[in-house]
Amino acid sequence: MYNIEQLKMFAYAVELGSFSASARRLGKVQSAVSQGIGNLEIDFNTTLFDRSTRKPTLTREGEQIYKQVKAIIMQVEDLNVMVNAINDQQEGLIRIALDDSLLVPNLSRILKEFSSHFPATEVELIACTTTEVNPFVQQEKADIGLMFTDLAFDVGSEPCFIGHLPFVAVCHPNHPLACVPEAKLPDLLPHRQLMLRGDKGKLMDQFPLIAGKVWWSNSFIVIKEMLLGSDIGWAYLPEHLVRDEIDKKQLVEINIAFDHKTWSPPVDLILSKTKNKGPALKWLEHGLKSLLD
Repeated sequence: MYNIEQLKMFAYAVELGSFSASARRLGKVQSAVSQGIGNLEIDFNTTLFDRSTRKPTLTREGEQIYKQVKAIIMQVEDLNVMVNAINDQQEGLIRIALDDSLLVPNLSRILKEFSSHFPATEVELIACTTTEVNPFVQQEKADIGLMFTDLAFDVGSEPCFIGHLPFVAVCHPNHPLACVPEAKLPDLLPHRQLMLRGDKGKLMDQFPLIAGKVWWSNSFIVIKEMLLGSDIGWAYLPEHLVRDEIDKKQLVEINIAFDHKTWSPPVDLILSKTKNKGPALKWLEHGLKSLLD
């Protein structure tokens, strides 16, 4: 009966172009690879390589079998990774709860690097409002949270300040505020403001309510789409979320008179004080601290 070692001999011979190259990859002598592939042909009752030419080429049957062999090798390698992860006490799943405004480009880079260190650990991203992040962590519905700083923070969680996220005020090009050179408070008050609020109508401590007329959403992405579609109002939105649309003149950045510098609310990374940290969670905790760098 064939084994995984023989399957690798066959696959490397296909991919590297010769039995000798397969032998070098596996640290064996060429005769061992030749015998291993020969035994495979006996077990499969078919010829895998045409040996009539100087360079062995796959037969039609060999091409069909190679596809299955490659899949089996990849599955065995994945199994080995999983077993090693279990032996190293790596977590099988890590859940990250975050405000959707914190889906910054750096997040993909950090998670890609994480996947190379912990290929057997699954990641689940839970998009929610800032007010929901801390309860998710405390109720163990999430292992790590990313949120705007809560000034009345719960003692059951462990916050770590990781930086500021820049916001800009924007509106549709047809909105009256798009033509105002410098918008002062009286200019803003008459126009509907689109605002974020979380579960049970809770407002964010860091987000200024200015206008008398307000529409609400629990997602900055939804607010952005509302502004892109019409001159229904204006809003403060994360700069990274709207920079392309501003450059393409699909949205207009409002010059707010009292924003001398870019408004940038603080952001925290939070963990439960009672949860045990495995190697994957420790790595991710450290990695996500550079999210806003």
